[in-house]
Amino acid sequence: MLRNLTRMPADMSSDSRRQLLHAVTDLFLLDQEPSETVKEHYGEIATTSLSHLGDDERKGYADRVASMPTLPNNVAVTLGSDSNAEVARLVLVLSPVLTDTDLAAIAVTQSQQHLVAIAERARLSEGVTDILVERGDQKVLHTVSANEGAAFSDRGFDRLLERGQGDADITGALARRSDLAPNRAQRVLRIVEQFAEGAAPGASATQEAASLARQARQQRLEVKLLISDLAAKVREVDDVLTMLADEDRAYHLAQVLAQIADITIEQALRVLMQRDASGIAVTCRSLGIGTTAFRAILQLRARRLYFSSRDIDDDVDAYAKLDLATAERTLRFLKLRTKIA
Repeated sequence: MLRNLTRMPADMSSDSRRQLLHAVTDLFLLDQEPSETVKEHYGEIATTSLSHLGDDERKGYADRVASMPTLPNNVAVTLGSDSNAEVARLVLVLSPVLTDTDLAAIAVTQSQQHLVAIAERARLSEGVTDILVERGDQKVLHTVSANEGAAFSDRGFDRLLERGQGDADITGALARRSDLAPNRAQRVLRIVEQFAEGAAPGASATQEAASLARQARQQRLEVKLLISDLAAKVREVDDVLTMLADEDRAYHLAQVLAQIADITIEQALRVLMQRDASGIAVTCRSLGIGTTAFRAILQLRARRLYFSSRDIDDDVDAYAKLDLATAERTLRFLKLRTKIA
């Protein structure tokens, strides 16, 4: 059927193209493992239609398909490269099909708003962060320095410190990271201490940065101890997850989830921060997490992703009805696919 739709009449109206695109997308989503041929035909329909749609229509479509793992790569690239950053934003933040090469090409050619969206991704490779650090404005630098899923090459980290020189927000963001190697953490701490030593009396920004650096070190140690306590069964998983969620510590929460679910931190971050709550619901249900802790996690997601909290009750009700056996099978499938890949 998709093959027959690839040749659309040239005189189709914008509204007709939009309706066709959404109807074909509905069909495409029914196939959880589409063949390469089906993806090719769908990609041709989507990219052809997008060139005839307005900004609001393209954004509505982009937001719908942003996190689709089966989305054809050419569609994701088309959306992520859209000159309107609002259209591109959610695809750049969430799409699992954009490769490092795709992200690098977009980061080199598109606007600072595009770069901010890329900097918010759950995981960033050293090659991509090198470009963000080189091209990005202060907002990009603030975002990427605070993103604990962003990996930095030695060159990229040096360049970030160089471009962030004198910027207490960037240094403070780096100081709060829980993933810094000891040598990098020491370098950041020395800069924070220099800020504090050189600050005039009452300079609260530098004093706050020094305090944040100490807090970050304490939190890194705390997470290690929490994971040890969970392994020794001296703490309840629900209590730990609720505490981390209430304190808005998304990366630390993902670390704990990854450890107890035996998945990667990248997978834990992705299910935690993607717009669709089904991934985090399946993960938590398979671990036997209670509704109170799950609600706290949903509230963290609402704060981080700027969701309305009105849907939380519905998501909690759906979670309570989620079949445990189904959740466990889904999580096992996720692990199997990761090992095969």
